[in-house]
Amino acid sequence: EPLDRSLFSRLYPFKSHFMKLNGLSYHYLDEGDGEPLIMVHGNPTWSFYYRSLVQALSGRYRCIAPDHIGCGLSDKPAATDYDYRLQSRVDDLEAFVDQLHLDNKITLVLHDWGGMIGMALAVRRPRRIGRLIILNTAAFLPPAGKRLPLRLRLIRDFKLLSIPAVLGLNLFSRGALVMAAHKKLPAPVKAGLTAPYNNWKNRIATLKFVQDIPLRQQDPSYALVKSVDTQLEVLAGKPMLICWGENDFVFDMDYLAEWRRRFPDAQVHTFAHAGHYVLEDEPHKVIQLIAHFLKRYPSG
Repeated sequence: EPLDRSLFSRLYPFKSHFMKLNGLSYHYLDEGDGEPLIMVHGNPTWSFYYRSLVQALSGRYRCIAPDHIGCGLSDKPAATDYDYRLQSRVDDLEAFVDQLHLDNKITLVLHDWGGMIGMALAVRRPRRIGRLIILNTAAFLPPAGKRLPLRLRLIRDFKLLSIPAVLGLNLFSRGALVMAAHKKLPAPVKAGLTAPYNNWKNRIATLKFVQDIPLRQQDPSYALVKSVDTQLEVLAGKPMLICWGENDFVFDMDYLAEWRRRFPDAQVHTFAHAGHYVLEDEPHKVIQLIAHFLKRYPSG
């Protein structure tokens, strides 16, 4: 079933770029010139999530927004051809950034799983990073005593339930439209957010991201998350802006408290009428804050 671009083309009027990574086609937006801003999405979104930010900032900055493998307009290989683990995500992003041959320091804009992926790259290459913009995400193990919400635990641990629900009915991507946004999303936005996940095969990443959430030491991605968790202090001197939707059922205010504890100098703005999709709920306010922050802290 081919992707129907008419579902989102009006809201996403960008030229598509593709890079080959290990034989797979990695899609990204690359709009404007200037200091590079790399916007890393999470699950179940894609570069579409950053569309308003790209449009607002590409007149002054080079806005780069990749789609992880299995997401957006990137290739969606079977699990036998790509392992869909955090380590592969970080390696992909690193190879992507290297192939862009950027001269300036990078500003990372991170949301959801993009936080873990982007910060893993940042602690690996701290000298390449100029600024950090954090939007409802984590880059550390869950705060003490914090359990994964039941709906995520069910998808993560019960294959008999999760495979037909996520792959067959697209419940993760569709459910996020209601649970992740605090305000009612317009129909064209809903269509755009879910467009790439239009059949069973194309929904594999939405399932694999949840199955890869590390909760115990024996989980495949636990060691990498733990390693990033313990190295975050190498980024302590970087200017950081945090824009946080207060009504997030996963990355709630305890996660924000953890960011504040680790980065006491960060500029923090919270939004009482926004949820996990803070850029959908409060685009104008968030974009204004980001534009001001970028001007205030020019990147080298």
